[in-house]
Amino acid sequence: MDELRWADPREIPSQRFVCGHCGTDVSSSKGLLARDSATEQKAGFVAICHCCTRPTFLYEAGNEQVPAVMLGNDVRGVEETVQAIYDEARKATGAGAYTAAVLCCRKLLMHIAVEKGADPDLKVFEFVQYLLDKHYITADAAEWVDHIRDRGNEANHQIVIMDEDDAEELISFCEMLLRVIYEYPARMRAKKSGA
Repeated sequence: MDELRWADPREIPSQRFVCGHCGTDVSSSKGLLARDSATEQKAGFVAICHCCTRPTFLYEAGNEQVPAVMLGNDVRGVEETVQAIYDEARKATGAGAYTAAVLCCRKLLMHIAVEKGADPDLKVFEFVQYLLDKHYITADAAEWVDHIRDRGNEANHQIVIMDEDDAEELISFCEMLLRVIYEYPARMRAKKSGA
């Protein structure tokens, strides 16, 4: 996306926050003041990130912001479709859509297995078994990878709502899985090639 140009940004009291769009820790003094229409009391700010130029609404009361900070961290060297589903899970957490994030984590296992050669018609537990059989995950890691599948199955097949803690746990496990399968091997290949 091209940089946004704001028509009339104002000086606001400096607002420090982690941008929910680009993930940068910023301190912005440009934006708009929001007032409660009934009381005219200050309700918050629309702060403009100086890195990505996108807006974040910061509520005056408490630390709530929209969009919220995405859970998890960027992982390098990940194949494009796998990266897309991981990013989707993280973006869902920024929107407070924790059940959707958990479902994406389950789907991520499928994408990884297929990208690594599994038949796309397998069942979810077979994708996990494929990753184990092909040594993309270790026997010790199989338990927490299976936990991603189990929690995703709960979210998919039962009438349950997942919360932030559920999403944070699974995003964390997925991040580690992506680092082991993609990022660390890519870093070693780069090191060996002298890049």
